[in-house]
Amino acid sequence: MVMSLAARDGLTQVEDVSSSPLAVRGLTVSYGEKPAVFSVDMTLRAGHMTAIVGPNGAGKSTLLKAALGIVKPLAGQAMVFGKPLKSQRHRIAYVPQRASVDWDFPTRVIDVVMMGLQRELGLLRRSRPEHHTHAFDCLNRVGMKDFADRQIGQLSGGQQQRVFLARALAQKAEIYLLDEPFAGVDAATERAIIDVLKSLRSEGKTVVAVHHDLTTVADYFDDVFLINTRKVAEGPVASTLTAESLDKAYGGRLAMAQIDQLGLAAG
Repeated sequence: MVMSLAARDGLTQVEDVSSSPLAVRGLTVSYGEKPAVFSVDMTLRAGHMTAIVGPNGAGKSTLLKAALGIVKPLAGQAMVFGKPLKSQRHRIAYVPQRASVDWDFPTRVIDVVMMGLQRELGLLRRSRPEHHTHAFDCLNRVGMKDFADRQIGQLSGGQQQRVFLARALAQKAEIYLLDEPFAGVDAATERAIIDVLKSLRSEGKTVVAVHHDLTTVADYFDDVFLINTRKVAEGPVASTLTAESLDKAYGGRLAMAQIDQLGLAAG
């Protein structure tokens, strides 16, 4: 059993990495001389929704990508239920930033969702009726079934985000990682996405998302991971999202008015 000691909320706790859906240890990433992420430890709790929060340039997206192996870290490792990431990728679904996708690629909505079944279909990509039924069910779950034959580039930003979430659902994963899923979407889409994510949690799935809106963290998530290149704090939202931890993460860039809006003590 892989174990580590961590201090949280003033207490020393034993964290069982083997039971964590995703745990990273000593993760360091650099895009030059200055590290983007430095010696970060993170331990997700199974069946919980976790927000990764921090200022612009804090390394939030880099942390996700490095944990997934999309970006090669200089040091550190990621473990999925205590096993190396390489052997456990099938248990993870990833929704990238919408801005990083080439939306001009000529493909239909249903074809995008079917990409989530690539591992199940294999190299020959021989789909059966049940595969198409599953893909349509995933589209229906995000409210996009009627757009199945539409070209992906013809959709609005919010609709595109829903389709990429449907693709992730098609993977039948246990862990869902989303990079800024609410960026640039309308209020209706944000509500639809969070409802789907909460339904995944109710099914025992684990969800982690890079998130910017501090006012909705408490409503949307169970846990929060605060980062500014280094790990600042990690744990349940109620005890971790404090004025003190936000001040450490944002370096005093949050105005007192914003802290007051969150209903937090000045610390």
